[in-house]
Amino acid sequence: MKELRLAVIGKDVSKSTSPEIHKFIATSMGKSISYEKISVPVYGFEQCISEILEAYYGVNVTIPYKLSVIPYLKKLDGDAKTFGSVNTVTTRDLCGYNTDGVGYSMMLENENVDVKSKEVLLLGAGGAGRSVSKKLLDMGAKVSVYDKNSAKAYALSHEFGELNAIESLNVKPYYLIVNATGVGMHESEGQSPVGENLLGLCEVAVDLIYSPPKSKFLEIAEGLGKKIVNGVGMLFYQAYYSECIYFGLKPNSMQAKRLFEEYLKEN
Repeated sequence: MKELRLAVIGKDVSKSTSPEIHKFIATSMGKSISYEKISVPVYGFEQCISEILEAYYGVNVTIPYKLSVIPYLKKLDGDAKTFGSVNTVTTRDLCGYNTDGVGYSMMLENENVDVKSKEVLLLGAGGAGRSVSKKLLDMGAKVSVYDKNSAKAYALSHEFGELNAIESLNVKPYYLIVNATGVGMHESEGQSPVGENLLGLCEVAVDLIYSPPKSKFLEIAEGLGKKIVNGVGMLFYQAYYSECIYFGLKPNSMQAKRLFEEYLKEN
């Protein structure tokens, strides 16, 4: 059985658990992989991305390169076309995919978070925010998006017409608040993009961050008695769908859920 050489690339993936998750999934499906972490500073991305794409069979892409990688690809497929954001690349054909959206929706489903017809505040209009916003809309949510760079929020609103871009964070009730900003990890660990005034009015707080397992954002929400969900479920499910792409396998949601439950028991 051929071992596939895979990697994850991001600005700082030093604390990423992607290698463990991908290896667990591959082994469970009877496959063999190697999986490396590649941290690349923003100023070095253009100099090394082509070399990285040549060196690996498949590459997972994370913050902040989900949009930056697109010019180096020959085509986009599925959700990557819809979102304009890539988290999975098959280098043999330089094709970009996005499994973030399906990973996110599966995570919400498993956590019994039903957003249909409910008000949702999405923090962050970057690569992850793009994927999450479209899935939330598809699930029937009424989504408002805020980004410090308001132009990004308005561009996203223009692209996904039902999305409401807001320039300031007015204190009002939301069923769900989603942190897709990256604030709370790495150098910003211990910080939260919003405080008690907003989190106190929501029912559910979801952070796409999974390291640390409980970000300041979730810590505040939990202290206020809110349901909290971190990003490990999304990370696992998007990894599962990525592996199906790498190995040419048909995804099975029941298999994905079973593997996630087994992974949690072992970790």
